[in-house]
Amino acid sequence: QVQLVESGGGLVQAGDSLRLSCAASGRLFNYAMAWFRQAPGKEREFVAAISWSGERFADSVKGRVTISRDKAKNTMYLQMNSLKYEDTAVYYCAADSSRSYYSGSYSFRPNDYDYWGQGTQVTVSS
Repeated sequence: QVQLVESGGGLVQAGDSLRLSCAASGRLFNYAMAWFRQAPGKEREFVAAISWSGERFADSVKGRVTISRDKAKNTMYLQMNSLKYEDTAVYYCAADSSRSYYSGSYSFRPNDYDYWGQGTQVTVSS
């Protein structure tokens, strides 16, 4: 079964850290992958992407977030530090079957991604 499964969300205080995980089945791990988030009443927005050529981050999280992947575990991670109230959202991992991880390209547009996980809630109390 082709799927993405996120985990690691929770309720934390401002300034705390969280590490989100995204377990990818089969071929999905070879696609370009990214993290997005969606806060209540807002559109889904790009957070970070990882490709063969490097990592990309949204300005809102740059310097506080790292993205990585473990090929042996078919898992992508999002390490979030110095969390802020405005980081509160449902976090999704996504895969774009039109781009290979090894192509080095990525998209920050949610509509370009055709595989999505169910999401994991991150709530930051101020």
